[in-house]
Amino acid sequence: MFETVLFPIDQSRESRQAAETVAQVVNFHKSRLIILSVVEEPEAGGSEVMSSPEAIAELLESAKAMFSQQGIQSEVVERQGKPAFTICDVADEIEADLIVMGCRGIGLTEEGAADSVTNRVINLSPCPVLIVP
Repeated sequence: MFETVLFPIDQSRESRQAAETVAQVVNFHKSRLIILSVVEEPEAGGSEVMSSPEAIAELLESAKAMFSQQGIQSEVVERQGKPAFTICDVADEIEADLIVMGCRGIGLTEEGAADSVTNRVINLSPCPVLIVP
């Protein structure tokens, strides 16, 4: 059912917690796993984004190694852009059947929820999205 699973990761606790669910889904469905990290572009006139290319490479490699220890082969993809749009673009490019991602708690206001990456991915995704609380 889920031949290709996309797992967008960042350095958050929620992302690490979602990894267990990703492993269960991938093992159950014998899926191809793509691990994605999105480096945000600095906004014009804004501050520099804090994630260095080295930190992103290390994050992707440690995630790949963690899944490998569980007998799961994975591919890593690094992209630059706005996270929600880039996640959905990659999902479309690789013909993902499912996106699994952690839920980022950003507060209980409607304005905050509407601006979250999670909410945008849910609304823009070309495939089902599983959000891990």
